[in-house]
Amino acid sequence: MSDSTQTPAKEVASFSVTLKIMRTIPSDEPSAGYGAPTPEPTSRWDTFTLTMHGTDRVLDALHKVKWELDGTLTFRRSCAHGVCGSDAMRINGRNRLACKTLLKDLNLTKPITIEPIKGLPVLKDLVVNMDPFFDAYREVQPFLIAYGVEPTAERLQSVRERARFDDTTKCILCACCTTSCPVFWNDGQYFGPAAIVNAHRWIFDSRDDGAADRMEILNDREGVWRCRTTFNCTDACPRGIQVTKAISQVKRAILIRTH
Repeated sequence: MSDSTQTPAKEVASFSVTLKIMRTIPSDEPSAGYGAPTPEPTSRWDTFTLTMHGTDRVLDALHKVKWELDGTLTFRRSCAHGVCGSDAMRINGRNRLACKTLLKDLNLTKPITIEPIKGLPVLKDLVVNMDPFFDAYREVQPFLIAYGVEPTAERLQSVRERARFDDTTKCILCACCTTSCPVFWNDGQYFGPAAIVNAHRWIFDSRDDGAADRMEILNDREGVWRCRTTFNCTDACPRGIQVTKAISQVKRAILIRTH
């Protein structure tokens, strides 16, 4: 077929979209001294109107703002393929990954609101301090614990044994579940759903010997018993993990062990 008779490629539809982004700037004022409260950061809403396309995601729109309109806009992102979990944020009031959220799937007749995830200190704009989240994650010992003589071959398990914890291996530590939890928002000591999910992954692994230690950690007043089963965590998970179910299974395992 000659070039003159080829069907031209269909153009991707474009549309106008308005982003309403929460901007938070740390205070430049020094602290009044040891023990004094840290000066509050200042926050405001900034609005940007962009021309985007049907294949674009929220992350693409944020890139366009930063690269073309306001280079001071600050947010985290890495792989841009829904695997690293870096770009978790509140989009239209729901925790989502910006790289997985198609603009065309949102209500474009209204501004798209973008805020940092809740319950963690905001460092700047859409970037939060993840230290409390990862402190809780590390506390549940999210690694293989094996006692006894070192094996001479790989540790094997059946398909059925693997299926017990397969769902919770999908966690990418984006914090969407934990920062959607109203208990976590109001209780700075609660482990949060993500830490419990990652404990579940090892508690039910037949190759691991540390289940009793982890259940002892989670049997604390700020552990699994703080969960109020609101299902916010399950709804927020971008990987489709049944977070609330995993928490209930850990609760049951603790009760069986202690009674």
